[in-house]
Amino acid sequence: MSPLLHTLVAACRHSEDIRKSRFLAQAAPVQTPQQALAYVQQVSDPSATHNCWAYRIGQDYRFNDDGEPGGTAGRPILQAIEGQSIDRAVVVVTRWYGGIKLGAGGLARAYGGTAAECLRLAERLPIVAMARLGVHCDFADLARMKARLKDLGTEIERELFDTAGVTLHLRLPQDRVSEARIRISDINRGRNEAYALE
Repeated sequence: MSPLLHTLVAACRHSEDIRKSRFLAQAAPVQTPQQALAYVQQVSDPSATHNCWAYRIGQDYRFNDDGEPGGTAGRPILQAIEGQSIDRAVVVVTRWYGGIKLGAGGLARAYGGTAAECLRLAERLPIVAMARLGVHCDFADLARMKARLKDLGTEIERELFDTAGVTLHLRLPQDRVSEARIRISDINRGRNEAYALE
């Protein structure tokens, strides 16, 4: 089973001084690549030596070394994100050069380490895979249906009333779907089954 993924609750930052260079990691939760790139632009310091970054959003990821030797900055930042099972997040590590060269290994450790420590200190939120279901029920069953599904973590997205009853559009954790289907069938006495919504 793959590890439970987390995202960040809010933006966070962490700085370290490594051999006279200052490294500042800034991380934030994001939902889209556009949000990630906007955050990179927002927190990058044009007066700094380098603003290196990486993001991961599901299967989508990108990283940038911003002039540092290839593979010494962006990739280690991405590895820090993945190493802590973080998703839907962007990390920017800004460096102000202090006059001592760190070498490729030193750079990778500095960028990756500063990013990893920033993420380690951040408040996290588990990412729960969600599913959407639809179901039609009689008016008489509506209150019981809502009550019995609520404790499964179900949100009601829409209620569509017609002459025969109500169609509910539900959003709930993926791992509670089969339990929800059983409860729905129970309440409806098998008349109306739940169906998957796009």
